[in-house]
Amino acid sequence: MTLDLLIPFGILLILVIYLIYTRTMFEKQTIKEYEEKFENWKVHAKPEEKKESKKELVGLVFKKDGKIDIELFDEFSNDRIQKGKFNSKIRE
Repeated sequence: MTLDLLIPFGILLILVIYLIYTRTMFEKQTIKEYEEKFENWKVHAKPEEKKESKKELVGLVFKKDGKIDIELFDEFSNDRIQKGKFNSKIRE
Protein backbone atom coordinates (compact mmCIF):
# COMPACT_ATOMS: atom_id res chain seq x y z
CA MET A 1 0.00 0.00 0.00
CA THR A 2 2.77 2.46 0.82
CA LEU A 3 4.51 1.70 -2.46
CA ASP A 4 1.31 2.51 -4.32
CA LEU A 5 1.29 5.98 -2.73
CA LEU A 6 4.99 6.67 -3.17
CA ILE A 7 5.07 6.12 -6.93
CA PRO A 8 2.57 8.89 -7.87
CA PHE A 9 4.10 11.34 -5.35
CA GLY A 10 7.59 10.47 -6.60
CA ILE A 11 6.55 11.10 -10.20
CA LEU A 12 4.87 14.35 -9.13
CA LEU A 13 7.97 15.44 -7.22
CA ILE A 14 10.24 14.68 -10.19
CA LEU A 15 7.87 16.55 -12.51
CA VAL A 16 7.80 19.62 -10.21
CA ILE A 17 11.60 19.66 -9.95
CA TYR A 18 11.91 19.34 -13.74
CA LEU A 19 9.46 22.19 -14.34
CA ILE A 20 11.21 24.46 -11.83
CA TYR A 21 14.58 23.69 -13.44
CA THR A 22 13.37 24.33 -17.00
CA ARG A 23 11.67 27.58 -15.98
CA THR A 24 14.82 28.79 -14.28
CA MET A 25 16.89 27.97 -17.36
CA PHE A 26 14.36 29.72 -19.61
CA GLU A 27 14.42 32.84 -17.42
CA LYS A 28 18.23 32.95 -17.44
CA GLN A 29 18.31 32.54 -21.22
CA THR A 30 15.70 35.27 -21.71
CA ILE A 31 17.57 37.67 -19.42
CA LYS A 32 20.81 36.96 -21.28
CA GLU A 33 19.18 37.64 -24.67
CA TYR A 34 17.65 40.92 -23.49
CA GLU A 35 20.96 42.04 -21.96
CA GLU A 36 22.66 41.36 -25.31
CA LYS A 37 19.94 43.31 -27.14
CA PHE A 38 20.31 46.18 -24.67
CA GLU A 39 24.09 46.30 -25.14
CA ASN A 40 23.57 46.23 -28.92
CA TRP A 41 21.04 49.04 -28.64
CA LYS A 42 23.45 51.15 -26.56
CA VAL A 43 26.10 50.79 -29.27
CA HIS A 44 23.80 51.72 -32.16
CA ALA A 45 21.54 54.28 -30.48
CA LYS A 46 22.40 57.89 -31.06
CA PRO A 47 21.93 60.23 -28.14
CA GLU A 48 19.39 62.89 -28.89
CA GLU A 49 21.00 66.26 -29.23
CA LYS A 50 19.07 69.01 -27.58
CA LYS A 51 19.11 72.20 -29.54
CA GLU A 52 19.52 75.06 -27.18
CA SER A 53 18.27 78.35 -28.44
CA LYS A 54 20.96 80.95 -28.10
CA LYS A 55 20.34 84.55 -27.30
CA GLU A 56 21.55 87.02 -29.85
CA LEU A 57 21.94 90.75 -29.37
CA VAL A 58 19.82 92.40 -32.06
CA GLY A 59 19.33 95.84 -30.66
CA LEU A 60 19.46 98.28 -27.79
CA VAL A 61 16.63 99.93 -25.89
CA PHE A 62 17.04 103.43 -24.50
CA LYS A 63 14.78 105.65 -22.45
CA LYS A 64 15.23 109.35 -23.07
CA ASP A 65 12.94 112.09 -21.85
CA GLY A 66 10.16 109.59 -21.10
CA LYS A 67 10.32 108.18 -24.64
CA ILE A 68 11.61 104.71 -25.44
CA ASP A 69 13.98 104.36 -28.40
CA ILE A 70 14.94 100.97 -29.86
CA GLU A 71 18.06 100.72 -32.02
CA LEU A 72 18.14 97.50 -34.05
CA PHE A 73 21.09 95.94 -35.85
CA ASP A 74 19.26 94.07 -38.63
CA GLU A 75 16.15 94.38 -40.79
CA PHE A 76 14.60 91.08 -39.68
CA SER A 77 14.41 92.24 -36.09
CA ASN A 78 12.85 95.50 -37.26
CA ASP A 79 10.08 93.56 -39.01
CA ARG A 80 9.42 91.51 -35.88
CA ILE A 81 9.21 94.61 -33.72
CA GLN A 82 6.85 96.34 -36.15
CA LYS A 83 4.59 93.29 -36.30
CA GLY A 84 4.53 93.13 -32.51
CA LYS A 85 6.02 89.63 -32.32
CA PHE A 86 8.25 89.98 -29.29
CA ASN A 87 8.28 89.24 -25.60
CA SER A 88 9.23 91.66 -22.87
CA LYS A 89 10.69 90.70 -19.52
CA ILE A 90 11.47 92.81 -16.46
CA ARG A 91 14.79 91.96 -14.84
CA GLU A 92 15.42 92.74 -11.24
